[in-house]
Amino acid sequence: MLRARARRRSPRLPRSGSRPPARCGSHTAAPPDHWAAARNGRAVGSWSRQNSRAAGYHRGVSDDSVGVYVHVPFCERVCPYCDFAVVAARRLSPDQEQGYVDALLSELERRAESYAGRRLASLYLGGGTPSLLRPASVARIIRRVHETFDAAGSVEVTLEANPGSLERQRLPGFRAAGVNRISMGVQSFSDITLKRLGRAHRAAEARLALAAAREAGFDQLSLDLILAAPGQALEAFERDLEEAVAFGPEHVSLYELSIEPGTPFALADARGQLRRPNETGVLAMLEQAEHRLAAAGYARYELSNFARPGFEAVHNRRYWERRPVLGLGVGAVSSDPPSARAPFGVRRQNTRDLARYLDCTGRAESAEDRDAEIFDAATARGEAVFLALRTARGLDSARFSDEFGSPPRGFWEASIDELVGRGLLEEAPGGDLCLTDRGRLLSDSVFQYFV
Repeated sequence: MLRARARRRSPRLPRSGSRPPARCGSHTAAPPDHWAAARNGRAVGSWSRQNSRAAGYHRGVSDDSVGVYVHVPFCERVCPYCDFAVVAARRLSPDQEQGYVDALLSELERRAESYAGRRLASLYLGGGTPSLLRPASVARIIRRVHETFDAAGSVEVTLEANPGSLERQRLPGFRAAGVNRISMGVQSFSDITLKRLGRAHRAAEARLALAAAREAGFDQLSLDLILAAPGQALEAFERDLEEAVAFGPEHVSLYELSIEPGTPFALADARGQLRRPNETGVLAMLEQAEHRLAAAGYARYELSNFARPGFEAVHNRRYWERRPVLGLGVGAVSSDPPSARAPFGVRRQNTRDLARYLDCTGRAESAEDRDAEIFDAATARGEAVFLALRTARGLDSARFSDEFGSPPRGFWEASIDELVGRGLLEEAPGGDLCLTDRGRLLSDSVFQYFV
């Protein structure tokens, strides 16, 4: 699962011809932030096609590693735009915290067999707000995961944190527990914007938290920003960018606010009570973000993620490359490795209900809330394309052909011709595909051609 308190969307692209648009799948790979270095062939920040064959395209079959995602659902306050599996909890009692950690470790023990023999490449504690856990609980989780899987060299261990005073005080303890990367949910440096977003912290706390993370010894710091917040003007967003750059994080995740069904923001939007930037304003913010971050040395290696060279998120990249991820906790999603029964892999999702999750894990039973999704070839092909196109590397045609028996043109020739003709997709002589600059702005609608 990715680090994403708000998901990036792009304007819809009118289709030519009479063919009805494809229906987009509900899976977002996105997030929540995490994905190895994407090295640009041109200036930093450009979106040029890159040679991905040396690094590999689809690792799901041959990859012998595993990433572990741990979902901690507790939040001091549930944001009005959030549709994640979260539970409001200002402070966790010791019994409540221990009970949830016990459940996580019980699930890990039960599920580890499906990933037996794999080497640990990344561990990501997301939420919710995992920094509401005490450092001793985080250390316990990290230790047990390392005991379950041998390490594949250096392991990226990320913890999401909010800028509140409690989490700030715990940062040294998290570093001592084994966390080596912090993803800080700043969202904005404007108190007005933070209030409109329903965030619990204020800008001064964000500044203190970023400084405290450095003082605690974190040399891998990721910072989240939201654009297109209610009432947010381009000038206000530009100030957010300037302040973010001034702090010098190694990684920046940038999410456009999306209105999710069933959230308070969805109700307010339906009533006409949310004053959001129009599409022209959103595009101006996206273009300004890429320009300013590129000038500061950040490459846009994925649609919503920017990093200094060598600091691309290891864990999130597993999702884009369709590598195995073991998800633990309420609402967590797993991408089980391919097998003889499921040659394209399996996706599993846990219940979003905390009480049911605790009950199931307490009885050493599955906490899944639906039947596992065994990918067929058509679903796997579609996901392979749109996930790869999210990245600066794009889609490697030869490796796609190795997995599916034909290059992309063998399945979508007419669509590729149309998208190339409309300047949304770039096709290399060997058939590799990547989004153009315009295609990035219209990415969701481009993806509909393939899923």
